[in-house]
Amino acid sequence: MKKIVILVVFIVFFLTVYFLIDIFTPNSKDKSDIYFDIKIGETLNDVSDDLLSQDLIRHKFIFELYTKLKGQQSKIVAGNHALSKNMSMIDVLRIITTGTSLSNESVITIIEGWRAEEIADYLEKNDIVLKSEFLTAIAIDDWRDQYDFLADVKTKNLEGFLFPDTYRIFSDATVEDIIRKMLDNFDSKLTDQTKADIVSQGKNIFDVVTLASIIEREVPNDADKKMIADVFLKRLKDGIALQSDATVNYVTGYGRSQPTYDDLKIDSLYNTYKYRGLPPGPISNPGVGSIEAVVYPTRNAHYYFLTTKDDGTVIYSQTYEEHLRNKAKYLD
Repeated sequence: MKKIVILVVFIVFFLTVYFLIDIFTPNSKDKSDIYFDIKIGETLNDVSDDLLSQDLIRHKFIFELYTKLKGQQSKIVAGNHALSKNMSMIDVLRIITTGTSLSNESVITIIEGWRAEEIADYLEKNDIVLKSEFLTAIAIDDWRDQYDFLADVKTKNLEGFLFPDTYRIFSDATVEDIIRKMLDNFDSKLTDQTKADIVSQGKNIFDVVTLASIIEREVPNDADKKMIADVFLKRLKDGIALQSDATVNYVTGYGRSQPTYDDLKIDSLYNTYKYRGLPPGPISNPGVGSIEAVVYPTRNAHYYFLTTKDDGTVIYSQTYEEHLRNKAKYLD
């Protein structure tokens, strides 16, 4: 009988420790923001299923047990909640039952394809940090030694690596804290397999991001990005100028759908009509879709493309003559 009691005490003790470890320990070190949507009428079972499927909790049963022990099962708030995998179960439950994250946080959204200057404008407009402060803080020399993927960067700042996403920012966050969030996110999104594939293809991350930044400003659709990536990669291989309107717009500061004749004559290494090869560095901060397009392009026979004026449909051509006919048909 005494042995049974000891065994029961041991089991209870073990389960209690296991329970406490589970509710206090984050699911992973991934700090990426995840916006978790709870619909009106969803039950605790529904919510725990979704949390588990997005790796925001480790164990469904323990989450439900903890929620019931806290008497919170009827206090879950419908809506969009800012969560991350590096939160403990305690933090997750607090946020989804109060309808808010920490009171001293704000949410910012960096759009795919924004240039560093556009990010700086946005942060200043939203009273996060001063534009000048942000542009000074993204100097590459301040960050290169902290991140392996910056090793081959040839430009003076972090253009291209300020990963576009939605972020939670503490009210007392420094400009360095914000930049580090973006760089950490870039590092988490560029998987080990993708990094290995970049190396195996004879590329480096800087060149991949540079081409991805052009593609990001050319088209929004992931399928077209993969097609255009192959077009550009073939042109680079064959020594044909990229002739990207996006790079010309980067120089002029305009957003023309079709650069003017004078635009095309501008003497800048970023003018890929005038100079062959990649420009000196990224022209925007691309999302993962554009980066993966460069690493995993859709093979095709085309060397040219254009986007229509009316709806931005991409029209592909195999030859320059065909491209000229398409320009006359869709752009003139």
